[in-house]
Amino acid sequence: MQVTETLNSGLKREIKITVPAGDMEAKLMARLSDARNKVRINGFRPGKVPVQHLRKVYGKSFMAEVVNEILNDSTRSIITGRGEKAAMQPEVIMTEDEKEAEKILAGGADFEFRLNYEIIPAIEIKDFSDIKVTRQVFDVPDTEIDEQVQRVAESARSYEPKTGKAANGDRVSIDYVGKIDGEAFNGGAGTDQPLVLGSKEFIPGFEDQLVGAKAGDEKQVTVTFPENYQAAHLAGKEATFDVTVKEVSQPGALEINDETAKNLGLESLERLRDVVRGQIENQFGAMTRQKVKRQLLDQLDAAYSFEAPSKLVDAEFNNIWAQVNRDLEAAGRTFADEETTEEEARAEYLRLAERRVRLGLVLAEIGEKAGVTVSDEELQRGLFEQVRRYPGNQQQEVFEFYRNNPEALNTLRAPMFEEKVVDHLLGQISVTDVKVSKEELMADDDEDETAVKAKPAKKAAAKKADDKASDAKSGDDAEEPKKKAAPKKKAAKDAE
Repeated sequence: MQVTETLNSGLKREIKITVPAGDMEAKLMARLSDARNKVRINGFRPGKVPVQHLRKVYGKSFMAEVVNEILNDSTRSIITGRGEKAAMQPEVIMTEDEKEAEKILAGGADFEFRLNYEIIPAIEIKDFSDIKVTRQVFDVPDTEIDEQVQRVAESARSYEPKTGKAANGDRVSIDYVGKIDGEAFNGGAGTDQPLVLGSKEFIPGFEDQLVGAKAGDEKQVTVTFPENYQAAHLAGKEATFDVTVKEVSQPGALEINDETAKNLGLESLERLRDVVRGQIENQFGAMTRQKVKRQLLDQLDAAYSFEAPSKLVDAEFNNIWAQVNRDLEAAGRTFADEETTEEEARAEYLRLAERRVRLGLVLAEIGEKAGVTVSDEELQRGLFEQVRRYPGNQQQEVFEFYRNNPEALNTLRAPMFEEKVVDHLLGQISVTDVKVSKEELMADDDEDETAVKAKPAKKAAAKKADDKASDAKSGDDAEEPKKKAAPKKKAAKDAE
């Protein structure tokens, strides 16, 4: 096998590999010899089939296997032997001439192919002692726990049917159909929808117009969707809802005690408070970590400047760009609505992709040098956590998808590896804890923004894209405790 470098420019490499016809012939004959004792051909006793007859029958298919074996085995070994790491799977370039390919499969010509790839640049890990971050810590007060326990208890409150008019705090069961300009809109209808008046679960003004309604009443409710409503095609528009009140119920006494906790599946009120405290501390702890990690990543980004493999950047950009366009389409918005142009947005997100690739390579190198690994047990836990996010009837299907697709499984391993590297770094750098209020912790400070600065109208979008792959994968746990999603809002979301 002859290996010749034909391109060495920056991170780009191209290598020509030539396997002499004699070597190909030897590999083929070895396969034919091995097959001689295994194949069964009419007219020949086992093990007595002439090699030339086997070659006539199986020669091309066996030679194709030899070609694939060379491609699979040599690609990795050649690049490793050169002391290089390919950024992505190398592109294999072979002849497209059918006659030449036939000669190779017939053993009459050398097998020649090229490997086209980019290398991961050498990264010299710097001293971490100069990195300093501030960790904002919010001590959750008992009042915060009490408020959340109250909200949880409200969700378990019982209601009893009542006669007469509905008042604030009562629960009504309604059917409704929403219309704009007399036409029903998708997602604007509901049946047997429970609604606690005064809960502000529906859009402003809707619940107020049902105060005083009785079971059996039919009312027309007129409201205007907020200008910033998540479904852009409804934002700012006036709508009427034909509402049928089917039942009015009054709330039972709200008692927060051991019995309330048992109705929620817990053994005592103390245990309920412990669970609520743990959830809230995890939520705010995720915010704290995300801010610390952003400070760390920003300083690493400033410390390392090198050319990133263009194909990795392109792949990262394509992922970001596809998500940006999906988000715009779902919101019914354009780049002009975001006070930018497609060209400016492309340039911004390309810089973001370059940052993410560079940081990914730096973290990978740090993790490798530190011996950071993700165990099979940790990956299994991560897989179960991912599966739990899907509805029950989809969980098995999702589980099998990840189990049967190593590349998909690696998408779970990568962020887990990243988080472990961050943990390693937090043990090496200077971390100063600062007590803050909830408002300070939740504030989106400028210094915590991505190094890729966006225009004011786009800053949140750019940060969201950066958080998605470079910050803690905390999902909903990183958000402040919220009320249950309003059914009306959900209906409109379905129409997006």
